[in-house]
Amino acid sequence: MRNIYCLSIVGALAMLWLAGCAEPACCCKSTPAQSAVPATPPPSPPPAKAEPVPAAKAVPAAANADGWRSLFDGKTLTGWQEADFAGRGPVTVTNGEIVLRTGYMTGIVWTNTHDLLRMNYEIELEAKRTEGSDFFSTLTFPVGTNPCSLVVGGWGGGLVGLSCLDGEDAANNETSKTVEFKQNQWYHVRVQVLPEKILAWIDDEKLVDVVTTDRRVGIRLECEPCLPLGVATWSTTGVLRNIRVRPLPEGGK
Repeated sequence: MRNIYCLSIVGALAMLWLAGCAEPACCCKSTPAQSAVPATPPPSPPPAKAEPVPAAKAVPAAANADGWRSLFDGKTLTGWQEADFAGRGPVTVTNGEIVLRTGYMTGIVWTNTHDLLRMNYEIELEAKRTEGSDFFSTLTFPVGTNPCSLVVGGWGGGLVGLSCLDGEDAANNETSKTVEFKQNQWYHVRVQVLPEKILAWIDDEKLVDVVTTDRRVGIRLECEPCLPLGVATWSTTGVLRNIRVRPLPEGGK
């Protein structure tokens, strides 16, 4: 009987010793279970970023006998919205004119892209500079699937040209021209986009006539907020009116 009692004590001690050895090994390999209720509440999500208010959709204006279609009703920014430039100035419509007030860059971008012409078309507007000394109506426009910009009054006030061709901007490619722009004077800006070339006029003077076949057409990064169609100023107040577009037959007019 004494032997059986001793064996029972020895067996119990052995079982306790084995249990003590097994516990550390288990704790090292397993992942601690997650508590059903976290010790501290999770951080609150950041507030949602406010989205810009979309512009009112324009009802496409009827084309006139020459095929021209107006992109500005003379009263509102319908069809346009302010381009998302950091440090931009205010954009207003006053007396039938769009005023792009001085900011770092200020501009407008066309929002109704479903009927946007991309090839075999021309676009025109009237613009004037009322404050500042840099570009006052740089026009960004589609060239097929690519964009391009006609700089009007850049690089100190007088440069006209396309940005960009083969990675070179208007100051550094063959389209670069110098024009004396007078303060508070209206200028007629017109651009034609054809499969093989881009042409541009200031008033009646053709300043750009460049073959784009096998050329890399693009824009400067600063003008991206104006994609796919827009107008911008640089540290200058520009005023716009009579913005319109029309398709051209194959090969241009």
